[in-house]
Amino acid sequence: MRSNEVSLEKGSSKQLTVRSLVIGALGSIIITTSSMYVALRMGALPWPTIFVAVMSLAILKALGRTNLNEINVTHTAMSSGAMVAGGLAFTVPGIWILEASSEVSFLSLLVVTLAGTILGVVFTGMIRRYFIEKEKLPFPMGLASYETVVAGDKGGKKAKYLFSTMGAAALFVAVRDGLGWIPSAWSSVWLYSRNIFFGMWISPMAVGIGYIIGPLFTGVWFLGAVLSYFFLIPVGVAAGWFADVGSATAFKDSLGIGLMVGTGVGILLKGILPRAREIYLPVKSSGKGSRMKTLRWIPLVLAAVALFLTTLTEMTLVSSLLTIVGVWLTTAMAASITGQSGINPMEIFGIIILIAVKSVSSLGTIEAFLVAGVVAVACGLAGDVLNDFKSGYLLKTNPKAQIVAETVGGVIGAVVSVIVLFIMFRAYGTMGPGTELPAPQAYAVSTMVGGLPNTPAFFFGLMIGILIYLMKLPGMTLGIGMYLPMEISTAAFVGGVISFIVGKIKPESKETGMIVSSGLLGGEGITGVVLAIIRVLTVS
Repeated sequence: MRSNEVSLEKGSSKQLTVRSLVIGALGSIIITTSSMYVALRMGALPWPTIFVAVMSLAILKALGRTNLNEINVTHTAMSSGAMVAGGLAFTVPGIWILEASSEVSFLSLLVVTLAGTILGVVFTGMIRRYFIEKEKLPFPMGLASYETVVAGDKGGKKAKYLFSTMGAAALFVAVRDGLGWIPSAWSSVWLYSRNIFFGMWISPMAVGIGYIIGPLFTGVWFLGAVLSYFFLIPVGVAAGWFADVGSATAFKDSLGIGLMVGTGVGILLKGILPRAREIYLPVKSSGKGSRMKTLRWIPLVLAAVALFLTTLTEMTLVSSLLTIVGVWLTTAMAASITGQSGINPMEIFGIIILIAVKSVSSLGTIEAFLVAGVVAVACGLAGDVLNDFKSGYLLKTNPKAQIVAETVGGVIGAVVSVIVLFIMFRAYGTMGPGTELPAPQAYAVSTMVGGLPNTPAFFFGLMIGILIYLMKLPGMTLGIGMYLPMEISTAAFVGGVISFIVGKIKPESKETGMIVSSGLLGGEGITGVVLAIIRVLTVS
C-alpha cells in the first residue's frame, strides 16, 4: 500500500471501537439466524469466516478510516453467533425428536445457551496461548480470514460476489419453498424400489457447503453415504443380515454415531489428556499479577454458571458441575481438531460428556439434552474464537479486544438462536429424520438419550473410530456420511467436485468460489428463516 492509503493500516491501535461492536452485533443477528436454519435443515454448518470477513471489510471501508484490526474485531463479533446456533441446533432439538416434552421452557434453553457461551469464552481464553502461539496450529479458517482481510478487497469485487449470490440464492429459495414451483429434492424411484435410497437435495446452500469443505472431506463424507445407502441397507436386507430396512437403518445410524464418538475419544486420549498440564500451565505462569487476576474472576464466573444452571434449568448441581468440568476438557479437544482440520464436531463432544455424566449420575430426559447443549455450544464457540485468534495473531490484533467482541457477538447469538429455534419448531411442528428439518446431529444425541437403536453397532463403530483417528484418517467425516440423509450428502459432494475442478483448472479462482459459496449459504439460510416466520404468522 502507498503511504497515504491509511484506510487499511496493519497494527493500528484503533481496534475495539463502538462501531465495530455495533456492526458486529447486527451481523451476529444475521449470521445466527441463517446458521440456525442451515444447521437444522442441512445437518452441517461450515464456518462463516469468509462471509463475515468480506461483509466487515465492505461495511467498514464504506464508512471510511478503518484498518485491518478494526475489521478483524468486527468480524470476530459477527461470526461468534453462528457457532452458538450450531451447538444449540446440533443437540437440543433431540427433545422434540424424542417427543419427550414440547414444554421445555424458553428460559431453560436461554440459560443453557448463555452458559455454554460464557464457558466457551472463558476456557478458550485459558488455552489460546498454547494452541495459537506455542503449537501454532494452522487453523485453516482463521488463516483464510486473515488472507481475505489483508487482500483489502481492491475494487470491491468480493463484496459484489457475496451480495449478488446471496440475492440469487434468496430468490431461488423463495421460488422453491415459498411458491413451491421447484421441488426441494430429486430421488430415483427405480432405485428406491430396490432399497437404494439415492437422491439429491436441490439446494444452493448444500452445494456451497461442499465447495467450502473441499473435495477431500466431501469425498469421505460421500463414501460414508455410499457405504450406507448402496451397501449396508440394500445388500444387508437382500442377504438376510437385517430383517428389514428399518433394522438396517438402525445399524448404520448406530455405526456412524459410534465412528464419530470414537474419533472424539481418540482426540481426548491421545491429544488432550497427555498434554493437559502443558495446555493449561501458561495460565499459572503468566506473571504474578495476571495469575492473581485469573484466580480471582474465573472461579466466580464458573460458580455463577453452575448456580444459574442449577436454579433456572432442569439440571441438578451435580450435573452442572460435571458439565463444567467436561467443557474444560472438550474445549481443548475442539481446539485441537479445529486447528488441525478446520472441522469442529461439537455435538460429538456433547455426546462424550453426556455419556460420562450419565455413568455417574442419573439424568432426566430433558436434563440430558441440556448437558449436551452446554458442551456443544461451548465447543462450537471455542472453535470460532480460536479461528479468530489465529487471524488476530497474524494481524497483531489485541486478544483482549477480540475476547470482548466474541463475548458480545456470542451473547447476542445465544438469545437470537433460542428465539429462531422456537420459531422453526412452531413453523414446522416436527423435527428429525424424514421431516423438513432433519436435524441429524440432534437425532444422534437423541439416540444416546433415548437408547441406541443398535448398541453392538455403536460400540463396533466406537472402536473403529478410535483406530481410524490413531491412523490419522477422517473417521468423523465418514461417520457423518453414514447417518446423514443421502440427498444431503449427494448435494454436498457435488460442491466438493466443483471445488476440485476449479482448483485444477483455474486455482486462482478458488477464493472467489469460497465467497460465492458463502453467499449461497447466507442467502438460503436467511430466506429459510423468513419463510418460517411467515408460516408461523400465517398459521397464527
